[in-house]
Amino acid sequence: MFTPKIPPPDTAPAPGTSLVPPLTGLVHPPACTCHHTPTAPTAPAPVSVAPPSRPAVQLTPGSLVVAAAGGTAMVLVIGTVLVSMLLAVAITAASVAICVVVLRSLLNNQKGN
Repeated sequence: MFTPKIPPPDTAPAPGTSLVPPLTGLVHPPACTCHHTPTAPTAPAPVSVAPPSRPAVQLTPGSLVVAAAGGTAMVLVIGTVLVSMLLAVAITAASVAICVVVLRSLLNNQKGN
């Protein structure tokens, strides 16, 4: 089942031959029909370095305060969400543990009677 299926030798292509026939008889039209003589290539013009298209970011003291306040607020919000999720898991685990203790005591009281 997992062995490769090799075609019989009489139908397998000979090594070094392609299954795709070569393209023959295709003639592309010339790029232009102006019949000019080609000239010698000229040296390319020097490329000038363009100045940057956008100005550099300049932080003012006010923007630094805003960035610091925004970062602090984001850390506090994310921390609050994570702590509340941890607290919800802890409360759920404690309530499940209490239910287990109560059920176990009820089952043990039933066996004793």
